[in-house]
Amino acid sequence: MATVLDFEKPIIDIQKKIDELKLLSENSGLDLEEQIQSFEEQAENKKKELYSTLKPSQKLQIARHSERPKFLDYVHLMCEDFIELHGDREGMDDRAIIGGIAKFNGKPIMIVGIQKGKSTKENLEYNFGMPQPQGYRKALRLFKHANKFNMPIITLIDTPGAYPGIKAEETGQGAAIAMNLREMSKLSVPVISVITGEGCSGGALGLAVANIVMMFEHAYYTVISPEGCASILWRDAAKYADAAEALKITSKDLLELSIIDEEIPEPLGGAHTDYNETAKSLKSAIEKYLAQLSTLSQEELRTQRYDKFRKMGKIIEV
Repeated sequence: MATVLDFEKPIIDIQKKIDELKLLSENSGLDLEEQIQSFEEQAENKKKELYSTLKPSQKLQIARHSERPKFLDYVHLMCEDFIELHGDREGMDDRAIIGGIAKFNGKPIMIVGIQKGKSTKENLEYNFGMPQPQGYRKALRLFKHANKFNMPIITLIDTPGAYPGIKAEETGQGAAIAMNLREMSKLSVPVISVITGEGCSGGALGLAVANIVMMFEHAYYTVISPEGCASILWRDAAKYADAAEALKITSKDLLELSIIDEEIPEPLGGAHTDYNETAKSLKSAIEKYLAQLSTLSQEELRTQRYDKFRKMGKIIEV
């Protein structure tokens, strides 16, 4: 059974009544189709109402849903002939960042993303989607490979942040991310980045210096996690909902502030409810922007990317 989020409980209560009526109808032979249909309509209407008025803290729950599609799910649903490329050429292969060459509508691309697991075993393998320095070095190696062979780059981002462990700091976590920011800004090929779930801090930005930055409807993108922000400002992580509201982390907020270029819609109930529909929406958005960027010269791509980041943000008069 799918994980139930706390704000979805009213829908679940209606669904239980539907299941009870179906069981009663089956056991007794009574025709309860009209009542069942009425409750199903109630459930659908309630779901639409809930998901049209979500608070940022509720979107957090959806973005972090354990059954949300992961990087490799999108790769297999959107691309053909994916060949994973391993290693940072310094003896390490961070499994939190996965990338390789694939065909997208028959044309070669470099696709790189942050992978999370769907089980405890997988999360340990992928370090819960928290990359280490060798992961960012691997990503940069793949970006340069794509640049050399004139392949567009797609990055899919879903991370609570770069790994904050002592070993990561000792081996140059900050420097590795900074290097990616600098080198991605100089790439001569189209770069499209998508926040598919969590997009936290420099751990996300290290793969997101792109010509086009998009977000899924229920993803979030922020300089710090709401819990981290609440801990700093109020010394109380439990106030994360207030921090989420103040940080402007949702796709609609960030679209208004020109931080992202497009919000990608999700199926009603979130991306985890329909992988195929979600991947179809993502692929359609990528196709549109790849077509636009393909008309630009190398110099125009670099200039457009530079100008995009220089113009980010707005001063809001209070």
